[in-house]
Amino acid sequence: MDNDVSAGSTTTIVGRLALGITLLAVGLGYTEVIDGVTAADAVSIAQYVGGVALFVAGLMAFRDGDSVGGTAFSALGALWFTWAVSADNQVSANAAGLFLLLFALVALSLTIAVGDQLAKGTYGLFVVSLVLLAVANFADNGSLAKVGGWFAVAAGAVAWYAATAALAHWPTAVPRRAARRGVTATG
Repeated sequence: MDNDVSAGSTTTIVGRLALGITLLAVGLGYTEVIDGVTAADAVSIAQYVGGVALFVAGLMAFRDGDSVGGTAFSALGALWFTWAVSADNQVSANAAGLFLLLFALVALSLTIAVGDQLAKGTYGLFVVSLVLLAVANFADNGSLAKVGGWFAVAAGAVAWYAATAALAHWPTAVPRRAARRGVTATG
């Protein structure tokens, strides 16, 4: 890691903390690594932290002129709010899988659009998680859902680190290796 530290905007920090906590809670629920805790237990966190707080952070980002952050946080806020309020509704596994696949496309767009490495890592891991969870729904495969949960945990950890690093002025960029000029490999 290099010493380049980005303080990040307050809106970005709040959005990343909300996303990180939501991903950690939901991901750990899907992994079932904590006895008696499932993804359904994360509904309140998903609704209020992931849904409401992220959506408000998105609106604040738009107000600040940050279209990428505004899009990311408001779209993901809508995802989590919808996921939480529909948790008690009976929908088919295929409908749930389609919902996850559609939001995987949103997360893929975010992965492509963002500039910093930690955000790309967060959204990229989230894409993988959503695709795995969607396929797990289509195939009724609990083991695949657990793997998707672990990818959500990883995405949440990266989002949490990004927010904490901005607050604590820790490094947020991975150094690029200097190109070696004039060096050739010999047999």
